[in-house]
Amino acid sequence: MRRKVIAGNWKMYHNPAETKEFFEKFTELVKDTPNEVIICVPYIDVAAALESTAGTNIKIGTQNLNHEEAGALTGDVSCKMLQDIGIKYSIIGHSERRQYHHETDDFINLKIKAAFAHDIVPILCVGESLLEREKGIAKYKICTQIVMDFDGLTAEQAKKVVIAYEPIWAIGTGKTASAEDANEACKWIREEIRSLYGDEVADAIIIQYGGSVKPTNAKELFSMSDIDGGLVGGASLKPEDFAEIVNFERNENI
Repeated sequence: MRRKVIAGNWKMYHNPAETKEFFEKFTELVKDTPNEVIICVPYIDVAAALESTAGTNIKIGTQNLNHEEAGALTGDVSCKMLQDIGIKYSIIGHSERRQYHHETDDFINLKIKAAFAHDIVPILCVGESLLEREKGIAKYKICTQIVMDFDGLTAEQAKKVVIAYEPIWAIGTGKTASAEDANEACKWIREEIRSLYGDEVADAIIIQYGGSVKPTNAKELFSMSDIDGGLVGGASLKPEDFAEIVNFERNENI
């Protein structure tokens, strides 16, 4: 049975003082969870987050990285730099990076390979836009991203990738991704991995759902056959809300 991996994405929120305050509450709330807990923080919060979670069951990740070892790349942070300070996870290919920073699948593939070269586990984001879903090409779009982003990865590397399905069409559009919609897309991803790497990798790989996960819908989503946790945005900024999501098994009202 696959483990549940629940990751928070703080995006461009919280400063170091707020980070310490968050973990003062959060670490106690999730100390007994059987689930894997990751929080991906802004670069300025990494030191405070690592210090605050030392000796706990919480892992710290970043929201981006650069595939180059070093260079004249103002504003970027390399995998080696992250490895040197103990970072084990990083989001790669988030829809906001793809949209606002024009990151291509070829570029994302380079980042994934660089991450593995420095013992960093990629949390790879894939997903389709509203227009692509309405045109009936959602499955094609998602599976194409998988093929391109995984190009050149070994089976052992592929098995370690955490994939986060983001239904871009359900974020800020007023439309809702049902648990069934989310699970169907995660099944598409798993079957594409199966066609590329076989049953062992497909059955082991973690596929998260990344569209407006909240305390009120986490249990329903995480109980679906092919959803192995979530990549949580806004709800990960409040320790009580995120702890409810992490401890979703305890919620008897949903």
